[in-house]
Amino acid sequence: MSLVQNLLPSLVQVTDLVVDFGDTRAVDGLSFTLAEGAALGLVGESGSGKSTVASALLGLHRGTGAGVGGVVRVGGIDVQEASDEELRRLRGGRAAMVFQDPLSSLDPYYAVGDQIAEVYRVHTGASRRAARARAVDVLDRVGIADAPRRARSRPHEFSGGMRQRALIAMALACEPRLLVADEPTTALDVTVQAQILDLLHSLRAETGMGLLLVTHDVGVAAESVDDVLVMRHGRAVEHGPVREVLGAPAQPYTRELLGAVPRVDAPRSEVSRSEVSRSEVSRAEGDVVLEAVGLRREFGRGKRALAAVDGVSLTVRRGETLGVVGESGSGKTTLGRMLVGLLEPTAGQISHAGSAGHGVRPDVQMVFQDPVSSLNPRRGVGESIADPLRARGGRDEPAVRDRVRDLMARVGLDPAHYGRYPHEFSGGQRQRVGIARALAAEPRIIVCDEPVSALDVTTQAQVTALLAELQQELGLALVFIAHDLAVVRQVSDRVAVMRQGRIVESGTVDAVYGAPQEAYTRQLLAAVPALDPDAAARRRTTRRELAAA
Repeated sequence: MSLVQNLLPSLVQVTDLVVDFGDTRAVDGLSFTLAEGAALGLVGESGSGKSTVASALLGLHRGTGAGVGGVVRVGGIDVQEASDEELRRLRGGRAAMVFQDPLSSLDPYYAVGDQIAEVYRVHTGASRRAARARAVDVLDRVGIADAPRRARSRPHEFSGGMRQRALIAMALACEPRLLVADEPTTALDVTVQAQILDLLHSLRAETGMGLLLVTHDVGVAAESVDDVLVMRHGRAVEHGPVREVLGAPAQPYTRELLGAVPRVDAPRSEVSRSEVSRSEVSRAEGDVVLEAVGLRREFGRGKRALAAVDGVSLTVRRGETLGVVGESGSGKTTLGRMLVGLLEPTAGQISHAGSAGHGVRPDVQMVFQDPVSSLNPRRGVGESIADPLRARGGRDEPAVRDRVRDLMARVGLDPAHYGRYPHEFSGGQRQRVGIARALAAEPRIIVCDEPVSALDVTTQAQVTALLAELQQELGLALVFIAHDLAVVRQVSDRVAVMRQGRIVESGTVDAVYGAPQEAYTRQLLAAVPALDPDAAARRRTTRRELAAA
C-alpha cells in the first residue's frame, strides 16, 4: 500500500469479498482499501473477476441471484446491509460508475443532456432548469465542445470518445466521492484513449475524487493510478504502488502479464525478425501478391458524397506483414474490405499476383474484429469453418470434417469441440475459429481487421504469435489493421499510417516508429500508454504540447 493510501482516510474498504455465480466462484476472499482522493487499478485477464468486484462496490449484484459474502463499505455505507433506498442514494450520489460500452448505458431515444439532467434531478431534487444547466456544465467540463448545443444531441450523434465523455459527465453530475471506471477505454483508438485518461487525471486533481479503474491493459493502469492490484481467478496476486508493481513485479504471474504487453519502443520478437529477413528475400524476388493503385471509395452521392478512402496505393509481398494504423474514421476498415472484395472501389484498381481482380476471391480472406458477430450463433463452429471448403466444391463430408478438425488443431483448438457453439468459447478461442475459417480457403493473403482489439494482453500475444507461426509455415502475406500502434510494431514488417482516408506516412516499422516524419504519426506515438509512470507523465506533457501547437 502506498504512502498516499496510508495517510488518507479510507473511502472504500473491502474485506474477504466472495462472489459466486451458481457453482462458479468469480471472486474469492479479496480485500483492499482505497483512500479518499487516491486511485487504484484492478488489473488482470478476462475472467479474473475485476468487473465483478467493481459491480459489488455499488451493490449491482443485488437481485441477480449471485451469492455475495464479505464486507464492502463505500463512503461509510455497508453496501451489503444497506436498504434499497440507501443503495439508490449511493449510486450516482456518493459513488458513480462508468461502463465499458457507452451505447448500452445511454438511452438512444433521449438527448444526452436530458439523461444527465434526469440523474441530477433524481439525486438532488433540483428544478428542470437547474438540472439542464448542470448537464451543460458537466458536458463542458469533460471537454464536449459547444456543450449547450451538443446537450440536445442523441447518443448516435456522438463519436465513441464523445459518448464516453458523456458517461463521465453523467457520473460527475452529483460530484461523487468515488468514480468506478470499468474498462472505460477498451473500445477507443489510441488518441481518444489518451484523451479520456488525461481527462480522468485532471478531474481527480480538480475534484479530489477517488478512482477505481478496472482494466486489462497494464499500460492504461500505469497512466492513471497510484496503486495496482493484480487479479487472477478471483484472487489478489500482487498489490502495491504502481511504480513498484510494474517496475519490479514480485510474482511470476505479474511478470508474465507485463511480458505480454506490446511496446512501441521494444524490439520485435525473434519470429518477427525472421519474417523481416524472409520479406527482404521476397522483395528481391519481386513476389508481389497484392497491389492497390489509387483506391478511392465514396459513400453517398453528389455533394454529400464522402470519400472514406482517397487515393491509396500499396503493395503486399509474400510472407510479409503490412500494418495499417490510424484513428477511428481514418478509412482503415474500408480499405481492408476493398482489398478482400467486400466493397467495390469507386476508383482505382486492385491486382492479385499481377492480374486485375474484382469481387471476393478465395485466395484473399479476412479475419474480423468481432468474432461473435461473424459467426452464426446457431451453428457449431466446425460448420462455420467448413463453409469455405464447401463453397469450393467440397462434397465429401467425411473429408470436409477431417479437414476442419485438422484446421482446428492447427490453430490450437480441440478438434473434439467441432459441434460446440460460439458462446461456449472464450474471446481468444473465437478469434482462433475465425483464423481457422480463413485458412480453410488456402489463401495467399489474410486481411486482419482489428483482430485483437477486444482481447486482453495475454490473449492478444497468443493470437499474434499464432498468426506469425502460420505465416512462417504457409508463407502467408498479412495486412494487419489496428489502432494499437504497439501491437502493429510487434507484428509488422512495414507500416502505413492513415488519416482521413489517405496514407500520410509509410515505410519499414523501424523507420516509421524510430524517426516519424509526420506530426500526426508523432501524435499517435505520444498517445500510446507507457508502462513506466514517469514516462507516462512525460507523454502526458508531450500530448499537451502537441495539442497546443
